[in-house]
Amino acid sequence: MTVDDNLIAKLSKLSSLEIDESKKENLKAELADIINFVENLNEIDVSGIDATFSTIEGGSPLREDEANQDLELSKHILKHSPKSEDGYFVVPKIIE
Repeated sequence: MTVDDNLIAKLSKLSSLEIDESKKENLKAELADIINFVENLNEIDVSGIDATFSTIEGGSPLREDEANQDLELSKHILKHSPKSEDGYFVVPKIIE
């Protein structure tokens, strides 16, 4: 993959970032280095390695998923919110 001005312009638009003209050449070089590194990772043979592993023998310990309700904590959190009603956060409507 080549990093050119078109790719920089597309990334700038997608990220909504304005990239200064004086920094474009440096950015192109850095992105090319990152892409080359990732392409090198694709060449590594991992066929004999399990997809997942854990450093904890026997896997990750599990805990019971128990619901609990702390009304004092809820009241404290809602007290510091910009707006709340009937025990819920009130946020601006964003979907019509």
